[in-house]
Amino acid sequence: MRIIVMGCGRVGEQVSRLMADEGHEVIVIDKNPHALARLSPSFRGRTIEGIGFDKEVLIEAGIRDADAFAATSTSDNANIISARIARFVFHVPKVVARLYDPRRAEIYQRLGLLTISSTSLGAERIRELLTYAEIEPVMTFGGGEVRLITMETPYRITGHLVKHMTIPGEITVVAITRKGHAFVPYMGTEFLGGDLIHLAILATSMERLKDMTGLGEGV
Repeated sequence: MRIIVMGCGRVGEQVSRLMADEGHEVIVIDKNPHALARLSPSFRGRTIEGIGFDKEVLIEAGIRDADAFAATSTSDNANIISARIARFVFHVPKVVARLYDPRRAEIYQRLGLLTISSTSLGAERIRELLTYAEIEPVMTFGGGEVRLITMETPYRITGHLVKHMTIPGEITVVAITRKGHAFVPYMGTEFLGGDLIHLAILATSMERLKDMTGLGEGV
């Protein structure tokens, strides 16, 4: 994939390194040469000094053939402007914009732009760790309505079957990791001690999961 990253702050730098290390063609744009210097000589991508929503700069970066665009600067306005240009002018298939103000997210989602709010994600992550210490959320979907959870088999359900933990439309066991190997279980698969259970769950069903598994009791 050809991926353009606009903004080389801490987030932009990490995204750029990760994607480049995975073998993608990464082009990083930032108006500050000192920011671009965050990327060491071992960085496998390309850097361009310039304004990330300048069309000529974007064309130089190869946006006409880009597969994805990430706006990760410290300015919400710059991120949205560049994301809109990438999506609606150059028709880049995948566009994500980082937002500091979560109140703007819904507005831009209506425009068809994917947004990530570090403020909302950080606050939600802290809440989860405080409230569900033994239940590890690894990913959320949409506006957080559905979560992907990983947890070690609780004592209460050891020896029970997957069907006993399945609630249609609320809780679904999507995989089990056992002794380092993951597999998709059947309804009749038995939970063993030491299993890592991966399940998709509605955010509104977290309390029901706690009641079912006994996690959080005595906290």
